Amino acid sequence: MSVFFKELIREFHVGYSDTAWISSILLAMLYGTGPLCSMCVNRFGCRPVMLAGGLFASAGMIIASFSTNIIQIYFSAGVVTGLGLALNFQPSLIMLNRYFSKRRPLANGLAAAGSPVFLCALSPLGQVLQHKYGWRGGFLILGGLLLNCCVCGALMRPLDGPKKQEALKPTEKHKKKLLDFTVFKDTGFIIYTVAASIMVLGLFVPPVFVVSYAKDLKYEDTKSAFLLTILGCVDIFARPLCGILAGLKWVRPRCVYFFSFAMFFNGFTDLMGSFSSDYGGLVVFCIFFGISYGMVGALQFEVLMAIIGTQKFSSAIGLVLLAEAVAVLIGPPSAGKLLDATHKYKYVFILAGVEVVTSSVVLALGNIFCIKKPAETHQNDAERDQLPGESKMDSIEVERFLKDEKNGKVVTNPETCV
Repeated sequence: MSVFFKELIREFHVGYSDTAWISSILLAMLYGTGPLCSMCVNRFGCRPVMLAGGLFASAGMIIASFSTNIIQIYFSAGVVTGLGLALNFQPSLIMLNRYFSKRRPLANGLAAAGSPVFLCALSPLGQVLQHKYGWRGGFLILGGLLLNCCVCGALMRPLDGPKKQEALKPTEKHKKKLLDFTVFKDTGFIIYTVAASIMVLGLFVPPVFVVSYAKDLKYEDTKSAFLLTILGCVDIFARPLCGILAGLKWVRPRCVYFFSFAMFFNGFTDLMGSFSSDYGGLVVFCIFFGISYGMVGALQFEVLMAIIGTQKFSSAIGLVLLAEAVAVLIGPPSAGKLLDATHKYKYVFILAGVEVVTSSVVLALGNIFCIKKPAETHQNDAERDQLPGESKMDSIEVERFLKDEKNGKVVTNPETCV
């Protein structure tokens, strides 16, 4: 979206903060509709929800191409497309959790790499579309491309295990729960939610403003948009590599602290990027930001899976995304207001860096000082809370599961989203 900001500012005579609301509303819908997506997935399954999401995402961009004012774009490209993307984003994460256990960190890293692949492609494509067809034609074509979400959704085959019927019987009572609020009893979940909410205040600010930053330094549009391509290319390799590291025997039990380091690295990169004064400096910033951004993208939901366990993950992710929605909504616009007031991108990057670094400190210190229960007590509590015959796995039990697998004992749990 940021590729089209200059044209939208010129067309509707608005400021940076006004156009930044488009990305913020879209991201707020992606995050804020988390509980709704959780309930839809729990009720209908992943495939139908993703098919509906593809239609919404496409319709929003197509409607936006006919907009006559910025408010209409807020509703169409922001609300409608954001809802459609949310209905695709969350089910795809839940399907990963259904299919993978032992190699889940790597699966998360590889799946997350799809995002930077298209970041590389869509940035220059957006520039070409803008030059050839204007922002309206560009929005229309992007709306058509988003229909491919329906194709991807159709391929999300439900996993039917051999013990499906037996697995369903003991959890029949839980089927009536479309959203499980008992996740808030978990201290680790609360710490994660607070830290992630602070993080998203600044996480998405640099990618939104880096293209405009380069244009403000008088570099041509194509060259400026190429910065996102560089960021995306680095991100492609950072995510799966980070997934491999997170899956190592020594790292996986300490994944929370690895995630905290990734957040700190990202925030520190923003602070260093604030000193960039030419195109070379922005290229270096995009390389390091791509590495740190990829690490955060590969780890954030893997860590949530490890903290909360597989049984409650579909509800937990919806509630986490809802908590982050407010922060996502005010992040880029507040940075835009700061830019309008100071006319210096330096302060925008400093603000984003401070927010992300703060989130890393909150996560690390929260886990060090607030998680006081020993591993054995936590495991006993988990066993006490679950129903007879119910299979639940948290980060500690994953390691136990892997050890049991070597002895020939395999826990079959085809339904992880009830």
